[in-house]
Amino acid sequence: MSRKRKNIIRLGVLLICLAFIIGGLLREEHLMVLQKAANICLECIGVG
Repeated sequence: MSRKRKNIIRLGVLLICLAFIIGGLLREEHLMVLQKAANICLECIGVG
C-alpha cells in the first residue's frame, strides 16, 4: 500500500472519530457518563 493511500485512510478514520466525538458532545453524553461514574464511586464506598 502506498504512503499516500495510508495517509488518506488515516485522515478518514480521524474525521470519523471527530464526528463521533462531536456527536456525543452535542447529545451531552459526557454528562451522563460523569453521573454514572459518580454513582458507582458512591456505591463502592458505601455512601449511596
